[in-house]
Amino acid sequence: MEVIEKYFPELTENQKYQFSALTGLYTDWNAKINLISRKDIGNLGEKHILHSLGIAKVIRFTDGTTALDVGTGGGFPGIPLAILFPKVRFVLLDSIGKKIKVAENIAAEIGLENVECIRSRIEDEKRKFDFLLSRAVMPLSDLVKVGKKNIAKEQRNALPNGYICLKGGDLQAEIFPFRNKAIVYELSDFFEETFFLTKKTVYLPF
Repeated sequence: MEVIEKYFPELTENQKYQFSALTGLYTDWNAKINLISRKDIGNLGEKHILHSLGIAKVIRFTDGTTALDVGTGGGFPGIPLAILFPKVRFVLLDSIGKKIKVAENIAAEIGLENVECIRSRIEDEKRKFDFLLSRAVMPLSDLVKVGKKNIAKEQRNALPNGYICLKGGDLQAEIFPFRNKAIVYELSDFFEETFFLTKKTVYLPF
């Protein structure tokens, strides 16, 4: 996990262990359930774990923050962020049971106590959270439509509560309805690897 330590040198020994354990765990699960494309599993650290941590370059969550990871798949971005922010509560939500099973297993295997994994759809989730997170799951307008009921009013972070999404490519059309509020961060400003040249983090306050 050298690529993680390169950008997050302040990790504790336990966090280093947790991040390093992810490669073997995801590789084993991927052989049983196709979570990640076969050609990408060798680049798990950069393309999935570090990519998830792009959110941490935009905001350092205050202890006690709550975040809902919408369409988490096998646990991205929720699990890497839960390792980095052990005092933040992450709820990982996905409608596909086998993917949630993987996320739940991996979280338990590395001793994450701040993660809850749920098989459900965002439309059926009633609780309130400080932030809704997503990684290339749905267009921003769709996430806002189904998730606005889940954003809490009480503020506790430097950034107001809202949506934080990892996306790639040309976002002009998708962002246009929110052009006066959304902030787009280029991940290439934080990470030097070529993969991040087209990757972005989009923050939209509620």
